[in-house]
Amino acid sequence: MKANKLIKDLIYPELSYKLMGVLFTVQNKLGSSYQEKYYQRAIVSELQEQKIPFIREKEIILRYGNEGIGKYRLDFVIDNKVALEIKTVPFLKDEFIRQLLAYLVSANLKLGIVANFRTQRLTYKRVVNPKVVIK
Repeated sequence: MKANKLIKDLIYPELSYKLMGVLFTVQNKLGSSYQEKYYQRAIVSELQEQKIPFIREKEIILRYGNEGIGKYRLDFVIDNKVALEIKTVPFLKDEFIRQLLAYLVSANLKLGIVANFRTQRLTYKRVVNPKVVIK
């Protein structure tokens, strides 16, 4: 019963499940020794194979009021719902989580995942944007 409640409470549960499957597949096939760009390319291949819609290097405008004051690129936006940032670092730092939250706010997305492929096992954090309400 508790597991069912947790799954029900997940944001975009079906998409999240598929996306995590993609990430674990890439980690299992490549291991933990490569540069970020190679994991990104492998993720593209898996997303295409599973027919999961995505945008690669989505440009986001940072706004101050109505004025654009800067821009940056998200590694992936999955199905126009989930931001995905890829890292290859010894461990996930709080700054990566804060950065992803800022991206979510600017992109008006509810959910983000930062995934780290450098560790022996895939490590990841789910980040929820409290400013977006899902209907």
